[in-house]
Amino acid sequence: MDRQKLMSITLTAMVAAICAVGAVIKIPSIVSSAALDSAPAFLSVVFLSPALAGTAGFIGHIITAMTSGFPYGPLHIIIAAEMFIVVWIFGVMHKRGMHFWKWPVALFLNGVIAPIPFYFIISPAFFWGSLASIFMATVINLVIVAVVMPILSKVFVRKEGRVN
Repeated sequence: MDRQKLMSITLTAMVAAICAVGAVIKIPSIVSSAALDSAPAFLSVVFLSPALAGTAGFIGHIITAMTSGFPYGPLHIIIAAEMFIVVWIFGVMHKRGMHFWKWPVALFLNGVIAPIPFYFIISPAFFWGSLASIFMATVINLVIVAVVMPILSKVFVRKEGRVN
């Protein structure tokens, strides 16, 4: 395994570990698995590829579900997959220089679109009851990212040969 690949995998594992720390910081809400687990994954788009950042987000949600006692059982796989997709899209937009639009897109996708499957899987009442909680948890995570990202971007100045 070459050094670049090893460094990328190591950084992904470290971000997933930081997601685990955020997973134990719960946001009081109707949805018991709302936590600060996605902020590190969103931040990692600065120094990881969108796919690796999405992987960290996937792992972060699984750890949040574990620390919550898997309240929705195997449905957490759907939520983790949605987290992967949202972080991946955020990462792609960040890499393409869409620095304004990545924020409302991430908020809309994670805070409004991601809960839609549960309208049909669990119930319309669950969807409407949890929508505000999920939206607020997304806002809190994204505000943390918006504050820390400019600082982190200065630390990870991109040079040839550095981690993508």
